[in-house]
Amino acid sequence: MKVRRQCKAEVHFGEEYMKSEKGGAIVIGGSGGLGSAIVRRLAQDWAYLDLTFRRNATAAAGLSEELSDKCSIASHQLDIGDENRLEEVLQAAHKRSGALRTIIFSSGMHIPQVYVSRLQAEEWHEAVQTELMGFIALVRYALPILRETGGSIVNVGSVAPHRFVIGDALSSVPKAGTEALCRAVAKEEGRYGVRVNTVAPGIMRVGIGGQLMETIYSSEIWENSRRNTPLQRFGDGEDIAGAVAFLCSSEAGFITGQTLIADGGLSL
Repeated sequence: MKVRRQCKAEVHFGEEYMKSEKGGAIVIGGSGGLGSAIVRRLAQDWAYLDLTFRRNATAAAGLSEELSDKCSIASHQLDIGDENRLEEVLQAAHKRSGALRTIIFSSGMHIPQVYVSRLQAEEWHEAVQTELMGFIALVRYALPILRETGGSIVNVGSVAPHRFVIGDALSSVPKAGTEALCRAVAKEEGRYGVRVNTVAPGIMRVGIGGQLMETIYSSEIWENSRRNTPLQRFGDGEDIAGAVAFLCSSEAGFITGQTLIADGGLSL
């Protein structure tokens, strides 16, 4: 069945793809709450779309089934710490699409809210390895492909480095590192036509943000945060997916090294 669905999509789109963006895109961490919203949005623009999952094969399979009539889609199991597998997945997406044009990094982990003074070395190590070193490895293996295709990277970061919340150092410190790397790569690789940008979500109702709402703090504290947000609401997956879709599209062809904060005005 999977082969028939893929062939059907490829025949339907043909050589011209019938999409606004040429080539393919891949979402690293595309099976999660936020990642899946990004995948659904990109399926509207890209003829070839790949996504990765770490453990939730069921969610990835369901998403692929849902979108199989909109684009040629494939999912891959990936632990971001496995660099050999990471390179293999990127090359597979590049070969399948004929030209991998954009890579979205939406991989993350549940971050405990702990004071810096109480954090242990192993907690720092896990956060840095997943949030920062994973992105560093992705950039290293992505650049040869993106130099060839003149493509882009969109890093899904966080508003945390811009509006620090007590207890959130495990999130803000590594994500500040990914933003800095985006600026460095944008500066160095622009001569090859490679663009790199960050989308920084605020408080989200989906994915890890939604988990935090259920596990820490009281409903009164969350409600106070909502009231202090100028738009008077928390973010949905579609809010971030739209920003990502713009930054990896040809319409953002002159934008690089930037951080687009999508937080409803919370950081003002």
